[in-house]
Amino acid sequence: MLYQQEFDQSIENPEEFWADKAKQLSWYKYPDNILSVDSKGIHHWFADGEMNTSYLCLDYHVDNGRADQPAIIYDSPVTGDKKTFTYAELRDEVALCAGMLKQLGVVKGDRVVIYLPMIPEAVISMLACARIGAIHSVVFGGFASPELAVRLNDATPKVILTTSCGIEVKRIIEYKPLVDEAIRLAVHKPATCVVLQRPQALATLLPGRDVDWHQQIKSAVPADCVPLKGSDPLYILYTSGTTGKPKGVVRENGGHAVALKYSMTAIYDMKPGDVYWAASDVGWIVGHSYTVYAPLLHGCTTIIYEGKPVMTPDAGAFWRVISEYKVKALFTAPTAFRAIRKEDPDGKLAKQYDLTSLTTIFAAGERLDPPTYEWLSNTYKVPVIDHWWQTETGWAISSNLWGVEKMPIKSGSSTKPVPGFDIQILDEQGQQLPTNTQGFIAIKLPLPPSCLTSIWGDEDRLKSSYLDRYLGYFNTGDGGYIDEDGYLFVMGRVDDVINVAGHRMSTGEMEEIVGKHPAVAECAVVGRKDELKGQMPAGFVVLKNTSDSDSDQNLIIEELIQLVRHEIGAVAAFKEAYVVNRLPKTRSGKILRKTIRCIADGEPYPLPSTIDDPSSLDEIKALFPH
Repeated sequence: MLYQQEFDQSIENPEEFWADKAKQLSWYKYPDNILSVDSKGIHHWFADGEMNTSYLCLDYHVDNGRADQPAIIYDSPVTGDKKTFTYAELRDEVALCAGMLKQLGVVKGDRVVIYLPMIPEAVISMLACARIGAIHSVVFGGFASPELAVRLNDATPKVILTTSCGIEVKRIIEYKPLVDEAIRLAVHKPATCVVLQRPQALATLLPGRDVDWHQQIKSAVPADCVPLKGSDPLYILYTSGTTGKPKGVVRENGGHAVALKYSMTAIYDMKPGDVYWAASDVGWIVGHSYTVYAPLLHGCTTIIYEGKPVMTPDAGAFWRVISEYKVKALFTAPTAFRAIRKEDPDGKLAKQYDLTSLTTIFAAGERLDPPTYEWLSNTYKVPVIDHWWQTETGWAISSNLWGVEKMPIKSGSSTKPVPGFDIQILDEQGQQLPTNTQGFIAIKLPLPPSCLTSIWGDEDRLKSSYLDRYLGYFNTGDGGYIDEDGYLFVMGRVDDVINVAGHRMSTGEMEEIVGKHPAVAECAVVGRKDELKGQMPAGFVVLKNTSDSDSDQNLIIEELIQLVRHEIGAVAAFKEAYVVNRLPKTRSGKILRKTIRCIADGEPYPLPSTIDDPSSLDEIKALFPH
C-alpha cells in the first residue's frame, strides 16, 4: 500500500487500521476495545487486551525459531569488552533478573529506578521489569544527585538498580556516591539498592539497604511473564526540561508494542534477523524505543554501544561497529554526525571499513540541518532519512516511510506525517494556516498508539501542558510549516521563533543559512533582547579545524552576516555572530539555546540538569560580561 492510502486509512478509520496492526503481535487475549476514552477524556489503545512486552521481545522469538540468533551485541570501546547474547540467553538472563526483583518484594505496579550506563544489564533490567509488570523508570547514568532525588520522590520506587561506575571516554564516573547522596536528599527512600560491581571502580555497600547484584542473582529463581492489560503502564520516562519539575511521561504496554512493531517495517524497512543500531543511551527516549524495545519486538539484532562517535578511539568508531556487525540501518542524533564531520570532514576514516551492509541512515532528536544532511549524503552514499518525534510520542510523528513508499528526500524536511498523526499548522488562535505558512505544530486527537496517556502522579498536568492550548489538539510545542507537497518542515521550539520589529523570524531558518558556510561545523542562533526592535538574532558558530587566525574568523563572521542578509533580507537583522570552540549541549546532544539566550540577555538561568559539560557555558558567559 502506498503512503497516501496508508495514511488516509489511519485517519479515516483509526480503529480498523490499528486493530489490523495489532494482529502482528502474539496477545494472550486480543483486545475487544481497540480505542476507548476514560472519564477524563483521555484516549487509550487496546486497554482490555492481555499481553506482556517482555514475552513479545524474547520468549516469542525463542519459541518461534530465533533462539540462537543474536538479540543484543554489547560493544564497549571504553573497556575493551564485547559480548553477544542470543535470544535464548537474553531471555534466561532477563528471567533471572525478574526473579531477583520478585525476591526483593517487587510486584506488579511497583516502580523500579534503573540508573545504569550502556551495559547489557541496562537492557536486562528494563525487560525484567516488563516481565513481572513492574514499571521501570530509567534515569540517565551520570545525572547529578539532586536530579536523581527528584525522580526518586516522584516515581517512589521500591528498588533502585545501579552500578559502581560508568566510563566517559577515559574518565571513571563513580555512580554509587551519586546514588547515596540522591537517597539522602530524597524524601522517598527505596527499600533496596542493587549494585553491579564493575572492575574499573568498586563501590562500598551500605549494610541493610545495598545488595551485590551478582550475589543476589545467584539465589534468584527465573520468573515467568505476568499477563498485563494493554493499558497497564510499561515505564515512566522523565522529560529533560531546563526549568520546573520534570514531567514523568507514562507509556502503556499495548499501544507501545503495536506502534513500535509497525514502525520497524513501515519507517525503517527492517526485517526480522536484520542488524539495527540506534546509537542512543537507554536513558533517553530513542534508547528506550529503538535500542531496546522495537528491534527486539521485531526479531532484529540490536547494538548496545558503550562509547562515543569520536574519541573512542576516533571519528571512525561508528563505521567500525557498522562494518564489524553488518549493521543494516543506523539511527542517531545529528549532533553525532556533526562531531564526526568536525574530526573527519572528508570521511577518510570510513574508507577503512566495509560499509556495504549499511543501507540507510536515520536522524532524529534535533533538526537535521541541510549542510549536515548534504555532507552525510555525499560522503557515505546512502539515503539519509530525517524524522521528527518527541519523548511524549515515543516514536516518529513525521518521517519518510521507507518501508511503505520511498518518497523523494527534501533537505530540511522530516517528510510527511506518519500514519495516525493528523498534523495541523495553527495560528495563535488555533485556526489552521495555509500551505507554506509558519505556525504552531499541533496533532489532532486522538493520538495514535504509543503516545503518552498521563503524567505520572499529576494527571492534570497532561491537559495543562499539552491539551488545553488548542481544543481537540495535542500541542507539540514546536513550530514549522507544511509545503505544497505535504512535506513538514520543523523549525524548532516555538520559543526559538523570535520577533524582530513585529516580524516573526525563525532562528531555525537562520541556522540553516549559517550552516551552509563551508567553514562552519555547527551553529546556534538565538534571539537577544533589543530596546528598539524587541529581539535581535545572535549567531554562535563552531568552525571546522581550518580557520585559526582572528582575521580569518572576522572575515567568516562578515560572510555569515551577508549570507543571511542575502537569503532572508535586511528584515532578519542578523548583525551579530560569535566564534566559539563548542556549544553547550544536553547529554542527548541538543543545543541549549534557551540557556545561551539567558546568558546573552544577562538573565538568571538554572543550570540545566541535562547539561553534558557545565564548563561549556564559561565561554558564552565570557562574551557577555553583565
